[in-house]
Amino acid sequence: MQDLLGSLLYLLTSSPTAWTVSMLVLGLLIGSFLNVVIHRLPLMKEREWREQARDILGPDIYDPPRTEADKPQPYNLVVPRSACPKCGAQITALQNIPIISYLFLRGACANCKTRIPIRYPVVEFVTGVLSAAVAWKFGFTWYCGAALVLTWALVALTVIDLDRMLLLDDITLPLLWLGLLMSVVPTLPEFGLPVDAHSSILGAAAGYMSLWTVNKAYKLIAKQDGMGYGDFKLFAAFGAWFGWQKLLLIILMSAFTGAAVGIALMIFQGRDKRIPIPFGPFLAAAGWIALMWGDRLMSLYWHRAS
Repeated sequence: MQDLLGSLLYLLTSSPTAWTVSMLVLGLLIGSFLNVVIHRLPLMKEREWREQARDILGPDIYDPPRTEADKPQPYNLVVPRSACPKCGAQITALQNIPIISYLFLRGACANCKTRIPIRYPVVEFVTGVLSAAVAWKFGFTWYCGAALVLTWALVALTVIDLDRMLLLDDITLPLLWLGLLMSVVPTLPEFGLPVDAHSSILGAAAGYMSLWTVNKAYKLIAKQDGMGYGDFKLFAAFGAWFGWQKLLLIILMSAFTGAAVGIALMIFQGRDKRIPIPFGPFLAAAGWIALMWGDRLMSLYWHRAS
């Protein structure tokens, strides 16, 4: 057994292709789990918020008292088991194989034939591809593991924000603290990451305060918020991960892309300009690009500027 593990470890460390393929497979599996997170975590938070409101306001004000039968059943990322939302048939392990199960089932529930949203295999596929790209970029290093965690978190944040206009603290705040903690670890010279503690702390503060200030100014003029506080926290997390130096690159990429998409939606779909568009997905995409090619993009920019 030890010989087998030793041979496997040697293969992963000596062959970039083997390492990349293994992270592709792992990414597909993680993508399947992220589908659970994307669906359940917002519902879990809504339950928590209702209970907190009930505790603060009192049952007579917030909602009628519950009987034992009315109390919600346990609901988290583990229980209950995944099931078809229409017929309630539980999803077996074989029906949970990323992408393959979707193709084998022809995109429908095995029991009632209700269509399975295409989003599920798309999330699995995207997570797998992004994981493989990160593995190829950073190789068999400890920072690759951190970059994978960041990538998976950004996938979940993107889809949740598209669905519910929420960037949950349960994901953004751990990313922020992880970025700050990594800044005390020695930098890998070949990548220039993680950044030093000085750049990380300034980046976290600048990331949060910059968007917070812009939003406050907008609110004074328009009498409403222009973005959510989750955007501030995600931007602060990027400042902690990449330092204050890359914040301008990230915000320019995200703002330009967001504006282009918003204009396209108004022109081609007649979308009302008063309907808000989630900014989190554009911010997440820009942050991931900064992770992968931030230094190269900044060097290109300064070269052309000079």
